[in-house]
Amino acid sequence: MKINESISIVTGGASGLGEATTRHLVAGGGKVAIFDLNEERGLALVKELGEENVCYVQTNVTDAEQVEKNVAAVVQRFGSINSLVNCAGIATPGKVISQKGPMDLSRFEQIIQVNLIGTFNVLRVTAHVMQQNPPNEEGERGVIINTASVAAFEGQIGQAAYSASKAGVVGMTLPIAREFARDGIRVMAIAPGLVETPLFAGLPEDAKESLARTVPFPNRLGKPSEYAMLVESILTNPLLNGEVIRLDGAIRMQPK
Repeated sequence: MKINESISIVTGGASGLGEATTRHLVAGGGKVAIFDLNEERGLALVKELGEENVCYVQTNVTDAEQVEKNVAAVVQRFGSINSLVNCAGIATPGKVISQKGPMDLSRFEQIIQVNLIGTFNVLRVTAHVMQQNPPNEEGERGVIINTASVAAFEGQIGQAAYSASKAGVVGMTLPIAREFARDGIRVMAIAPGLVETPLFAGLPEDAKESLARTVPFPNRLGKPSEYAMLVESILTNPLLNGEVIRLDGAIRMQPK
């Protein structure tokens, strides 16, 4: 798929990895619909990048009816959808058993609901639209990129819920890619390591530097723009399918 022919939904597209992806796709000539809860930030990006290229649709990715309605609105606005990048997610740490006792089950449920079920929710509706697309010269009708995490493989203490949600994203990549192969829809996942997103914004500089030193090379935190670069590589390489790509500078997370 050529970037200048892409019509994408980017969930969580108003900040962090999603914002970097939105900017990168628009810079390459693509069109983007931002699905995000942050209306102020979403509308600011529309104003900055141009209404002809970007639209903002306030979206709770866990709401099935709302996602169905909003995907239909994007099709009406841009004519179709041939790319989905799922970046929406939360990362609330918490031990299974803390000094206060067992983790509140609702905390575990919320993280699974947003990170895993929310990803699947937007995927299932968008893929149905992609099935109707005419194939390109490679027989391709669409590309879906989900965001996992290195925590899916090396979850740290306090990441049980987050790791479980991201392991679910990893686990569904291949079976969905196999199912959609007949439709010419590719399904991939990116597993970022330590990337400097708003999640790290509240940390003091010495804490950031300490985390950066754990990355073998390059010896720093990742940049959201590097995630966006990998999105482009996946979109434009038709042989990439059914795989999870680590984007982590060779880091292997320690227990804590």
